[in-house]
Amino acid sequence: MKSYVIGFVLSLAITAAAFGTIMSNAVPHPWRLVCIVALCVAQLLVQLVYFLHLGSHPDQRTNTAVFACTGLLIAIVVAGSLWVMHNANVNMMPTHVTVQGAMSRE
Repeated sequence: MKSYVIGFVLSLAITAAAFGTIMSNAVPHPWRLVCIVALCVAQLLVQLVYFLHLGSHPDQRTNTAVFACTGLLIAIVVAGSLWVMHNANVNMMPTHVTVQGAMSRE
């Protein structure tokens, strides 16, 4: 029960910090995205450790390894998809044709 209470309090604190970052002008505008991403990662780690109980304890090593492999596979799929879409955009869009030239060919 202690683990859940600590996780809940930390989650509330991180959520309040993220809300405060956006609603107040304490953080300069260019740094807000960086701050929100950092708080997002912190929230993810709190959720994983305190609610999913992922850690280095011998009972949880298998779950942690499966989670790490899943994260790696998702990263590979996302990176590969972005790479394919970028290459398709670069190789399928002719840059030497203007709008006027393309319309005059019709």
